[in-house]
Amino acid sequence: MKYSKLDAKDYARENMRGIWAAALNPFNTDGSFNEAGLRSNIRHWVDDLDIQGLFIAGKQGEFFSMSLDERKRNFEIAVEECDGKAGTIMSASDQNFDTVVELAKHAQDCGADYVVVHAPILHFVTDQDDTVYNYYKELCDRADIGIAMWSHPDSGYLMSPELCARVADLPNIVAIKYSVPREMYVKLTHLVGDKIHVSTASEAEWLDNIEELDWKLYLCSSPPYQIQTKNDQRMNQYTRLAFEGKFAEARKVRDSLEPVREAIKRTKPGGKPQAHGKYWQELLGQVGGPVRSPLLQLTDAEKAATREAFEGCGLKL
Repeated sequence: MKYSKLDAKDYARENMRGIWAAALNPFNTDGSFNEAGLRSNIRHWVDDLDIQGLFIAGKQGEFFSMSLDERKRNFEIAVEECDGKAGTIMSASDQNFDTVVELAKHAQDCGADYVVVHAPILHFVTDQDDTVYNYYKELCDRADIGIAMWSHPDSGYLMSPELCARVADLPNIVAIKYSVPREMYVKLTHLVGDKIHVSTASEAEWLDNIEELDWKLYLCSSPPYQIQTKNDQRMNQYTRLAFEGKFAEARKVRDSLEPVREAIKRTKPGGKPQAHGKYWQELLGQVGGPVRSPLLQLTDAEKAATREAFEGCGLKL
């Protein structure tokens, strides 16, 4: 690791910045893990798109369909390909707590920068705060690597800003991906100050959060490599302008991407986000491939509609 456990917050404050993207994992037609395809995508994202960090083996990456060995290999490939040119945050989320700890320790041993762990799905629990706090406390006790919380509706509840702020006091909690209504993440930002990074996955809100909340980190989803190309990096451009305080210019660039956002939104079937994302990647020249069963593939009609929207959205290849 590049820092000690007690230095995790300081290290993340200085180094966990900019645009971090959540990786979709490419699979072969037989369902096997396409390691070469992932390596190719990572090199494009880091070298051509200047993405500052990658979120590996999360929900976008279909971690729920991967074996423990595949998830560990996913970590190792990302560390090898990023090679210090971009940061890595590995999803150690799992319903089995021993698996969470094992993945967190593997991440720190293989050279990852951080791990992210979503709040656990709890059963028969209505008063969850102390249990969730203890969940993160025990993880912090057993792993040294910097840890990001992740709260989203899939857990069956949302962590309150007050609970998140309480967890943020643990020594190696460095960030949160807070997939909640805006008023909740605004409140948490004010509660924690610069103790940890607060972020959410909405690219449409990113510029406003830089301007109004002084956010330094976009953590993270797939837009950084889906609404950008080597020759069209408007998300990077408006982010740089915003960090420089040139918000009027940044808004013009951000708003110019609205046709791209709309093309993705109107063609993405509600039950097929990963399949749609991978096909959009293929249209961009990246490696996509099928999703793993039991997820659903796009139909030919859905692909045709997506391709038509892509061709008219104004992205420059």
